[in-house]
Amino acid sequence: MKIVVCIKQVPDTKGGVKFNPDGTLDRGAMLTIMNPDDKAGLEAALRLKDQYDAEVTVVTMGLPKAEEVLREAMAMGADKGVLVTDRVLGGADTWATSTTLAGAIRNLEYDLIITGRQAIDGDTAQVGPQISEHLDIPVISYAQNIKIEGDSVVVERQYEDRYHVVKAKMPCLITALSELNEPRYMTPGGIFDAYKQEITVWGRADLKDVDDANLGLKGSPTKIAKASDKVRKGAGEKVTLDPDESVSYIVDKLKVKHVI
Repeated sequence: MKIVVCIKQVPDTKGGVKFNPDGTLDRGAMLTIMNPDDKAGLEAALRLKDQYDAEVTVVTMGLPKAEEVLREAMAMGADKGVLVTDRVLGGADTWATSTTLAGAIRNLEYDLIITGRQAIDGDTAQVGPQISEHLDIPVISYAQNIKIEGDSVVVERQYEDRYHVVKAKMPCLITALSELNEPRYMTPGGIFDAYKQEITVWGRADLKDVDDANLGLKGSPTKIAKASDKVRKGAGEKVTLDPDESVSYIVDKLKVKHVI
């Protein structure tokens, strides 16, 4: 059984985010982590590896420094890592990103593709389903439990206050929730082994069946009008009143804003 896991190196929002003049994230200037939903998807793949002796290949698209997140995945137990990086792929929206990843995955053998539900830097939940459309395979999103039955995958799909049980024949794509599991930690031996392995690096020339018109910033139909790291609030109005005056003041303000 062969599993491909798509992971993303995302900004660590605790350290703040920075933007380029065109509104895209300045990823080279920020602290980064593995996207939480993707890490849950990776853990699901590793558990299937433990159970079925599956081969797990992790794929990421990004700057050369995104190799770090592949090393982390391999230190957790993934077998191979593929980095897709090229200047012409920069500034991609979900459409261009999914086109790129699908073009890379066409080079690989797979029974199952697992992605995170969404990335914390975009929150669109679009890339996984779009990859399945590009590859013309079924997709099951919002997975909270995954089982294999013969040549099919059975998934508990989260749905509001309940879940659906959905079954699909492989090859299939699944998008995972961060609540799916508790990802394992890297081990010292795993870290050592991860840095001994080669990372496969692919560029534009290695992508299969993709059109340049659908890649990078130029191939992205989504345009960013404005971006900022935080919405700054004013200091507000400060007053010094005795208790009785304070009550009247607050009530008047609530009436003006039609709260009461």
